[in-house]
Amino acid sequence: MKKTLADALEGRGYTSLTAVQEAVTDPETIGKDLLVSAQTGSGKTLGFGLAIAPGLLGDNDHFDQAGAPLALVIAPTRELALQVKRELAWLFEKAGAVVASTVGGMDMRDERRALARGAHIVVATPGRLRDHIMRGSIDLTALRAVVLDEADEMLDLGFREDLEFILDAAPKDRQTLLFSATVPSAIAKLAKSYQRDAVRIATTSGATQHADIDYRAFRVAPRDGENAIINVLRFYEAPNAIVFCNTRAMVNRLTTRLSNRGFSVVALSGELSQTERTHALQAMRDGRARVCVATDVAARGIDLPNLDLVIHAELPSNQETLLHRSGRTGRAGRKGVSAMIVPGNVRKKAERLLGWAKLTADWSDAPSADAVSAKDEERMLASPDWSEPASDADRALIDRMIDTFTPDQIAAAYLRKYREQHSAPEELSDINEAAKPREAFGPSVWFSLAGGRAVGAEPRRLLPMVCKLGKLSREDIGAIRIQPNESLIEIREGSVSGFLAAIGPAMVMEDGAALTRLSGAPKFDKSPRRPAPSKRKDKSQRHSGTDERAAASKGERPGTTQPVDWNDDPVPRVKKPKSTKPKHPKPTAPNSKGVVAKKPRKSRQADDAEGKKLEGKGKRTRGPKPPVGKPSSKKNRARKLKAGKSGNSE
Repeated sequence: MKKTLADALEGRGYTSLTAVQEAVTDPETIGKDLLVSAQTGSGKTLGFGLAIAPGLLGDNDHFDQAGAPLALVIAPTRELALQVKRELAWLFEKAGAVVASTVGGMDMRDERRALARGAHIVVATPGRLRDHIMRGSIDLTALRAVVLDEADEMLDLGFREDLEFILDAAPKDRQTLLFSATVPSAIAKLAKSYQRDAVRIATTSGATQHADIDYRAFRVAPRDGENAIINVLRFYEAPNAIVFCNTRAMVNRLTTRLSNRGFSVVALSGELSQTERTHALQAMRDGRARVCVATDVAARGIDLPNLDLVIHAELPSNQETLLHRSGRTGRAGRKGVSAMIVPGNVRKKAERLLGWAKLTADWSDAPSADAVSAKDEERMLASPDWSEPASDADRALIDRMIDTFTPDQIAAAYLRKYREQHSAPEELSDINEAAKPREAFGPSVWFSLAGGRAVGAEPRRLLPMVCKLGKLSREDIGAIRIQPNESLIEIREGSVSGFLAAIGPAMVMEDGAALTRLSGAPKFDKSPRRPAPSKRKDKSQRHSGTDERAAASKGERPGTTQPVDWNDDPVPRVKKPKSTKPKHPKPTAPNSKGVVAKKPRKSRQADDAEGKKLEGKGKRTRGPKPPVGKPSSKKNRARKLKAGKSGNSE
């Protein structure tokens, strides 16, 4: 390894290399094409930086003056490209390297000026790099190495044509390195086409995939998904956390909800500009924000410091996305938690995803409000603030507080201040409540209310009315059965006396509907309810008008095969007489306002016909003008003149 690179690693506190870094820096792989598959968080960026260093530096420890780029690193997203640029910048800083970037969303003029000044390494996204090549603003003749980072993701995003264009434009004797989490057939085909005797390196293993990540699956009620996310964030209180959503709309919704609850949150989605996305990530890095709500594409490959928690607000579509999301945490030897929010209706999908990814998750209920409060107390009592001695500057104020307040008052004030700094947890529904069978209603009394289906009575309207007028709760009312002319209501026997007292002796409900107490359980009308007529005709009725006319013309009754008896028809069909009213009557007298209607103008076809008739008589017509072009010859003019004299026209 070059001394300048070794010094850079030592300055960053690196004492050993990861498995993928050791594999790509092996002396047998120097200068060769590499096809590397490694899990996220394994140090791939530093690995390919060390792998291309011998070919770029040669026998020297420092770069010469920057000119045409010596290496290209291509990444699928802007965030990943800028992250790679930062990593390579500190790695090659002592070697004097100039690292430039060309990514979508940035000013292309600034990028052209930076390339014109010269760069040793260029980090780019496929689309923007292709634009520079086509415009001639980047010179690839001096290239010695090309790196495709997250190659599988670039193919999934539709960059195949751009990659093939770039690789075809690069020199043939370059070193080509492909780094990918997986090696599907598309990646293998690309490697076969653009690599020469590539060395295959695989450091992924299904048994040890994401060994530093604790997978948790939290069961929640269908409507408690967002509340569960709040409680999970509060339960772990991670320095940095990222919440993954499937759509931009969900990102915006959840960002607003968390912001209203007091979380320092930023959003990361494809609809944001590059400047907004850069500011969001910078806020996470410098501690101004603790929670990032993002979509999969926008967060591809990002590496945030102290990212200890990943929450899947919505389940991903496949196991690769699940691994990619979870791989944002548990990086470089750090421990992390990947929490899946699993409502009951998607539990089967969550189990399939975990099985396909060969992962094992701990299943439990989402943290309740009591669990979050207990965790807060544990963190508060374990805080290092209790063990730090008081400073001399604060001693006078501390003594004054002790003399003024009791220990209970001081502890209560500290506890209130501690809770004010943290968002209150959410009360979650019992997920087993829906699964419990409903308890028996017990003894009850039935009442009959005048008005049923005939007047449009419905249980959803009767229930709040009965509760309001009778001063009952929903638990006091059993079944509500709507009959043709009455509505039957079941009320708990213990609540009948209070109900009758609230209704009054008149036994009248809203709109004067009479209420009657029944002596026993009623007999329900089990006749099926007549369905409402459908506005949409089925296939057999869409052409009923045509069929009826056809049947009538054959002497049959429409819809049947019986002959029509016209004497049975009380109103025989009579044809309407044709209208004798002229289409454009010519007014002979002014109307009531003294205005005479104008004569209707003839149509263009009528003008043309009249013009042809009068053309031979030399009269001026309003027909179409002759076509503009070269003057006709003498023979044509003579032929037209002859035709005009004879009354004919061409």
